[in-house]
Amino acid sequence: MGTIGYFEGTDPVTLTRLAIKGVNTLPVSNGWDNHGKNINHITKEDKITAVIGYLHKVIPIQGMAITIKDILFTCNAYNIKIFLIAPADLIDEAKKLVADAGNNIVIVTLDEVYSKLMEYIS
Repeated sequence: MGTIGYFEGTDPVTLTRLAIKGVNTLPVSNGWDNHGKNINHITKEDKITAVIGYLHKVIPIQGMAITIKDILFTCNAYNIKIFLIAPADLIDEAKKLVADAGNNIVIVTLDEVYSKLMEYIS
Protein backbone atom coordinates (compact mmCIF):
# COMPACT_ATOMS: atom_id res chain seq x y z
CA MET A 1 0.00 0.00 0.00
CA GLY A 2 2.91 2.36 0.51
CA THR A 3 2.61 5.56 2.49
CA ILE A 4 0.13 8.41 2.13
CA GLY A 5 1.53 11.92 2.38
CA TYR A 6 -0.86 14.49 3.79
CA PHE A 7 -0.89 18.27 3.96
CA GLU A 8 -1.61 20.17 7.16
CA GLY A 9 -5.31 20.43 7.91
CA THR A 10 -6.22 17.11 6.32
CA ASP A 11 -9.30 15.65 7.94
CA PRO A 12 -8.21 13.74 11.08
CA VAL A 13 -11.01 11.19 10.66
CA THR A 14 -9.66 10.29 7.22
CA LEU A 15 -6.14 9.93 8.64
CA THR A 16 -7.45 7.83 11.54
CA ARG A 17 -9.33 5.55 9.14
CA LEU A 18 -6.11 5.06 7.19
CA ALA A 19 -4.19 4.23 10.36
CA ILE A 20 -6.82 1.70 11.45
CA LYS A 21 -6.53 0.04 8.04
CA GLY A 22 -2.76 -0.20 8.49
CA VAL A 23 -1.87 2.51 5.98
CA ASN A 24 1.21 4.58 6.87
CA THR A 25 0.87 8.36 6.77
CA LEU A 26 3.55 11.03 6.51
CA PRO A 27 2.98 14.77 6.99
CA VAL A 28 4.17 16.83 4.04
CA SER A 29 4.69 20.56 3.69
CA ASN A 30 3.95 22.86 0.79
CA GLY A 31 7.24 24.59 1.56
CA TRP A 32 5.81 27.41 3.66
CA ASP A 33 3.91 25.81 6.50
CA ASN A 34 6.69 23.52 7.84
CA HIS A 35 4.06 20.85 8.58
CA GLY A 36 6.29 17.95 7.65
CA LYS A 37 8.68 16.85 4.95
CA ASN A 38 8.75 19.37 2.09
CA ILE A 39 6.75 17.86 -0.76
CA ASN A 40 9.59 18.53 -3.18
CA HIS A 41 12.07 16.69 -0.96
CA ILE A 42 10.20 13.41 -1.26
CA THR A 43 12.36 10.61 -2.63
CA LYS A 44 11.56 7.17 -4.00
CA GLU A 45 12.79 5.76 -0.69
CA ASP A 46 9.83 7.42 1.06
CA LYS A 47 7.55 5.04 -0.86
CA ILE A 48 4.77 7.63 -1.12
CA THR A 49 1.82 6.12 -2.99
CA ALA A 50 -0.44 9.17 -2.88
CA VAL A 51 -0.76 12.62 -1.33
CA ILE A 52 -3.97 14.07 0.09
CA GLY A 53 -4.90 17.54 1.23
CA TYR A 54 -7.02 20.58 0.63
CA LEU A 55 -6.59 22.37 -2.69
CA HIS A 56 -5.63 25.68 -1.07
CA LYS A 57 -2.39 24.09 0.23
CA VAL A 58 -0.99 23.98 -3.32
CA ILE A 59 -2.25 27.31 -4.65
CA PRO A 60 0.51 29.93 -4.44
CA ILE A 61 -0.45 33.48 -3.54
CA GLN A 62 -0.75 35.96 -6.40
CA GLY A 63 2.48 37.51 -7.53
CA MET A 64 4.64 34.53 -6.59
CA ALA A 65 6.91 33.18 -9.30
CA ILE A 66 5.77 29.63 -8.59
CA THR A 67 2.88 27.54 -9.87
CA ILE A 68 0.84 24.60 -8.64
CA LYS A 69 2.89 22.45 -10.99
CA ASP A 70 6.08 23.68 -9.29
CA ILE A 71 4.75 22.82 -5.85
CA LEU A 72 3.79 19.34 -7.03
CA PHE A 73 6.92 18.80 -9.14
CA THR A 74 8.18 15.74 -7.28
CA CYS A 75 4.75 14.11 -7.26
CA ASN A 76 4.63 14.52 -11.03
CA ALA A 77 8.21 13.27 -11.45
CA TYR A 78 7.53 10.10 -9.42
CA ASN A 79 3.96 9.68 -10.72
CA ILE A 80 2.46 10.02 -7.24
CA LYS A 81 -1.33 10.41 -7.32
CA ILE A 82 -2.57 13.59 -5.64
CA PHE A 83 -6.06 13.80 -4.15
CA LEU A 84 -7.00 17.43 -3.55
CA ILE A 85 -10.12 18.24 -1.58
CA ALA A 86 -12.52 20.97 -2.72
CA PRO A 87 -16.14 21.85 -1.89
CA ALA A 88 -18.70 19.97 -4.00
CA ASP A 89 -20.14 23.18 -5.44
CA LEU A 90 -16.70 24.28 -6.70
CA ILE A 91 -15.37 21.01 -8.13
CA ASP A 92 -15.47 22.22 -11.75
CA GLU A 93 -13.62 25.44 -10.90
CA ALA A 94 -11.08 23.49 -8.85
CA LYS A 95 -10.41 21.14 -11.78
CA LYS A 96 -9.74 24.15 -14.01
CA LEU A 97 -7.22 25.52 -11.50
CA VAL A 98 -5.13 22.33 -11.64
CA ALA A 99 -5.70 21.45 -15.30
CA ASP A 100 -2.10 22.26 -16.29
CA ALA A 101 -0.46 21.00 -13.10
CA GLY A 102 -0.25 17.29 -13.96
CA ASN A 103 -2.30 14.30 -15.04
CA ASN A 104 -2.03 12.64 -11.65
CA ILE A 105 -4.30 15.08 -9.79
CA VAL A 106 -7.78 14.07 -8.69
CA ILE A 107 -10.18 16.64 -7.25
CA VAL A 108 -12.48 15.12 -4.63
CA THR A 109 -14.90 16.25 -1.97
CA LEU A 110 -14.24 15.63 1.70
CA ASP A 111 -16.99 13.01 1.73
CA GLU A 112 -15.35 10.95 -1.01
CA VAL A 113 -11.62 11.38 -0.36
CA TYR A 114 -11.28 8.25 1.81
CA SER A 115 -13.19 5.95 -0.54
CA LYS A 116 -11.40 7.26 -3.65
CA LEU A 117 -8.03 6.93 -1.94
CA MET A 118 -8.73 3.38 -0.74
CA GLU A 119 -9.98 2.44 -4.20
CA TYR A 120 -6.70 3.70 -5.63
CA ILE A 121 -4.33 2.02 -3.17
CA SER A 122 -6.17 -1.33 -2.89
